[in-house]
Amino acid sequence: MILDVPDELLDWRAKGFWLPQGEIPVRAFAAAGHSLFDGSFTWPLLVVRDSAVRANIATMAGYADRHGFSFAPHAKTTMAPSLLDAQLAAGAWALTVATPSQALVLRRLGVPRVLIANEVLDPTALGWLAAESAAGWEVVVQVDSAAGVAAVAAAGGLPVLVELGHAGGRTGCRTVAEVVEVSRAAAAAPGVTLAGVTAYEGALPDAAAVDAFLATLVEAVRAVADLLPAEVIVSAGGSAWFDRVITALEGQWLDGHTVRAVLRSGASVTHDEGFYRERTPFNREPGEGSLASALEMYAQVLSTPERGLAIVGMGKRDAPFDEGLPVTEAGEVTRMNDHHTYVHGTSAAVGDVIRFGLSHPCTAFDKWRFIPVANDDDVVVDVLHTYF
Repeated sequence: MILDVPDELLDWRAKGFWLPQGEIPVRAFAAAGHSLFDGSFTWPLLVVRDSAVRANIATMAGYADRHGFSFAPHAKTTMAPSLLDAQLAAGAWALTVATPSQALVLRRLGVPRVLIANEVLDPTALGWLAAESAAGWEVVVQVDSAAGVAAVAAAGGLPVLVELGHAGGRTGCRTVAEVVEVSRAAAAAPGVTLAGVTAYEGALPDAAAVDAFLATLVEAVRAVADLLPAEVIVSAGGSAWFDRVITALEGQWLDGHTVRAVLRSGASVTHDEGFYRERTPFNREPGEGSLASALEMYAQVLSTPERGLAIVGMGKRDAPFDEGLPVTEAGEVTRMNDHHTYVHGTSAAVGDVIRFGLSHPCTAFDKWRFIPVANDDDVVVDVLHTYF
């Protein structure tokens, strides 16, 4: 194990686990050989499938390595130390987070290098980050304004990546000229180190828009080349267009510098049966590999009040719904309440336990403190603890 992962205690507070009395260390529970269906759990229950998640981690590590990319998967997808440890063991160069609080978690776990793929303006958080950086921790933040650069400098200084954004997107400079302006401010600010340029293409609608945006990223890097160090970090990559990122950034294309191209795809660790199943780049490049959904939800039919309709004991507090509803072979999920899911066109009976596939892992893990990891025989081999 690379990280210092605590052995947490399971007790009555662990949703889905049936422990009405007493407590047990996670590792002892995982070693006991419980089945998902032996009464150790209650419904609904989120499950991670061990074989799928291991295969996904290996696939993405191999993909990045073949193309000469460093991989810094986004930890915010799971915030589960055991999975983060497995990604580092598979060769991840760094881990990515979205907030200083997530960075604090990773620092305490012992992650050696962290990218904060976001602007940080809070002086309290920046002061802590600057102190940890001065103590030897490798942490990089993003900036997209002179004000952001000034905030980093006022806190004591940090390495920064200037962020390029796009119209209608979230953070990031909107033009190459703005990237140049912010880069000059960073290069001149005391204590601030300009490490490279970064972007996020995941919200763009199609390949043409992504390619145009990534071409602008390359243009921006070249425009500030005289301000950049010998090794330049150029970072991008959600989980829907990482093939286009590879095409745009692969190789050594910046004269006088070594480009460290960094891919940040996070949802690939568990993939899904909805949003990313339809959008994964491996649909376009099947020869490069494939990903399998490692997330499953099990929930029980509570009522069949109308012909062909089952009301299942699972809701928005349990399963993601922001990028598509759960799916099941038992029928069609049409809507969800806080604790109920409506399945139409089903022959399921009261008391049946139904398996659901999920869409968008980034809003699945945060709903569960503890998640069993099961092998292909439904035996629990690990328990994840999430740190949201």
